[in-house]
Amino acid sequence: MLNGRHALVTGAGTGIGAAITLALAQAGCRLTLCGRSHDKLQAQAEQLHAQVPHLALLIAPMDVTDAHAVQAAVAQAQGRFGPVNILVNNAGQALSQPFAKTDAQLWQQMLNVNLTGTYHCIQAVLPGMLASAKSGTPGRIINVASTAGLKGYAYVSAYVAAKHGVIGLTKALALELARKGVTVNALCPGYTETDIVREAVQNIVGKTGQSEAEARQALAASNPQARLVQPQEVAQSVLWLCAPGSDAINGQAIAIDGGELAG
Repeated sequence: MLNGRHALVTGAGTGIGAAITLALAQAGCRLTLCGRSHDKLQAQAEQLHAQVPHLALLIAPMDVTDAHAVQAAVAQAQGRFGPVNILVNNAGQALSQPFAKTDAQLWQQMLNVNLTGTYHCIQAVLPGMLASAKSGTPGRIINVASTAGLKGYAYVSAYVAAKHGVIGLTKALALELARKGVTVNALCPGYTETDIVREAVQNIVGKTGQSEAEARQALAASNPQARLVQPQEVAQSVLWLCAPGSDAINGQAIAIDGGELAG
């Protein structure tokens, strides 16, 4: 379906990012895996090679908050596989504090990881993506945001602000690139079975004394289906946005939440 396309995924070592890399690998992409932990990326690469034996894959560790590191990783990726045709900005972090205890450092960290990191990656890949689109290979920028980009949640104000920024960036850039063969969309998962949710569960346990099962149930309760979203469900949405015939889907913030935002 996507044979030969070059896809770069940030936060690729675990959770949603790992599921996305598998889906793209099975669809025929050449893959660049990015993240801060070389060990996690290497482990994911080994799993991918086991499932897709002839996969063309590159590990390019980087911190999305470091513009120079991002530029270097993208240059390495483009040197191996050519321009990036599919960029999935999945790297993210969610730290919880009441607003009164949210100091400037935490605030800036949430913006740096979740919003500025997305900006850095788009800036780095866009020239090559546009050139490739002009030659006939469409470009896809997919920002993994959150339902926190579409509504408010208590005690994560900095994260919510950053994810709302990602949605705004998505919409603005989609309009700029609408006639240039590149679409820009955001996926907004609800609580998903990832390390971030597991950390949230431990935080709830530590602060409330609830059991892990009770804490998980409390998070799942926001989903009308009474369950956590699964990473592969987000990955399937990435494939849909990249597939032939998806060109008219542009500038959208698509909730993957079991209906949480429907009410």
